[in-house]
Amino acid sequence: MSNIYESAEATLGFISSPCLTKVELRVACRGISDRDALSKPDPCVVLKMQSHGQWFEVDRTEVIRSSSSPVFSKIFLVDYYFEEIQRLRFELHDISSGTNGLRDADFLGSMECTLGQVSTQNMVTPYALVLPQKDFFSKSDPFLEIFRLNDDGTESLVHRTETVMNNLSPVWKSFKVSLNTLCSGDHERELKCTVWDWDSNGKHDFIGEFQTTFKELRVEQEGKQLQWECINPKYQMKKKNYRNSGVVLLNHCKIIKMYSFLDYIMGGCQIQFTVAIDFTASNGDPRNSCSLHYIHPYQPNEYLKALVAVGEICQDYDSDKMFPAFGFGALIPPDFKVSHDFAVNFDEDNPECAGIQGVVEAYQNCLPKIQLYGPTNIAPIIQKVASSASEEMHTKEAMEYFILLILTDGVITDMADTREAIVHASHLPMSVIIVGVGNADFTDMQILDGDDGILRSPKGEPVLRDIVQFVPFKDFKHVGGGLNCS
Repeated sequence: MSNIYESAEATLGFISSPCLTKVELRVACRGISDRDALSKPDPCVVLKMQSHGQWFEVDRTEVIRSSSSPVFSKIFLVDYYFEEIQRLRFELHDISSGTNGLRDADFLGSMECTLGQVSTQNMVTPYALVLPQKDFFSKSDPFLEIFRLNDDGTESLVHRTETVMNNLSPVWKSFKVSLNTLCSGDHERELKCTVWDWDSNGKHDFIGEFQTTFKELRVEQEGKQLQWECINPKYQMKKKNYRNSGVVLLNHCKIIKMYSFLDYIMGGCQIQFTVAIDFTASNGDPRNSCSLHYIHPYQPNEYLKALVAVGEICQDYDSDKMFPAFGFGALIPPDFKVSHDFAVNFDEDNPECAGIQGVVEAYQNCLPKIQLYGPTNIAPIIQKVASSASEEMHTKEAMEYFILLILTDGVITDMADTREAIVHASHLPMSVIIVGVGNADFTDMQILDGDDGILRSPKGEPVLRDIVQFVPFKDFKHVGGGLNCS
């Protein structure tokens, strides 16, 4: 993009987890050329990655109005695989006023590189906590920016609030940011907070600034009201009676500890592994050799292959090797009403099967007794397992962690309810593995795999932690697989 602007910067941070490493990319641009002589551009950067020769969008930054040198607060979170060449493409767009879409935007240029090239630049940053703010200023359109001061003297933008228009006592919305992003895990690292009066031409008026630390923010949890004087050094020098440009109050600071799958295991939790199988009509008549549920006398069908491949990994963590197995989307005896959480062995009081082989046998015995139907609803089975996890969580021992394996042949039909169920389950000792069986287009299912951290319920509530791993089995079986339980 060098022909469009002078330079672009991407700062990099690594977030290690027991299963993989995530990389944070922050983007800034300098000297974007003005295509319109009457106004500055409204830039937005779209991050794309290459897969099988095709570029697909990973995420995009916010739009910054009237700026030729924007610093974006959006963080791109990308899985990092040392053994792979991961190609990145940063596209710069000038977004039309009144819209945030790309359809009517002007494409300004792009640049390509690999994640490996970025990682060797040795520019380190991090990721996500909570700090709602309140302040009192003269009539203005204020917004607040929080910067982390790095060891090398540079500053990294942690968060930019929304602008509260024409308000004497604005209250900014709460937001979440990791401790790693906020202060690199250093509770005494300086944080610089700047307050600006927004202007539509991009020349925002500086109101003032103050500094604090995460250690100081934690005091709020002890019931003390924190406030800072917002100082404009220029006014402080020139105005004799100047005290401050306003006062910023911290309304609330909540620290949420997010436990990983490995934390639960190392803490002594036993695994409760549950299987849920899709028995909807889209799988085809099990008596037909083209059906995904066809039982061949000499080789397993796709469902059995997926069940054994994933089950053999998970069963190592299950001490009693007894696995509850459920079906969904079928008409079941004796009244043949549709059910989305029936026991595959038809014993609702004891749906457990002895080992993966026991699940296989229950599945094979079940097929002739049911009628494949629909729709493809998985929220009920997630809620069923979440209910068990919730009961376990509130016992004194709380020694079980629940893994739900869902095998399905297509896109679900209850996406809103499923998102709601996943957000609720993210607060529980529970993970969900969804394996797409067959050759359907599973693109819409990727939304449930919240690797980018943005899965939300229909009401807008975000997941507390990423608990869903989705993989098409056609990809999994060719590479030998590997599961990521978060």
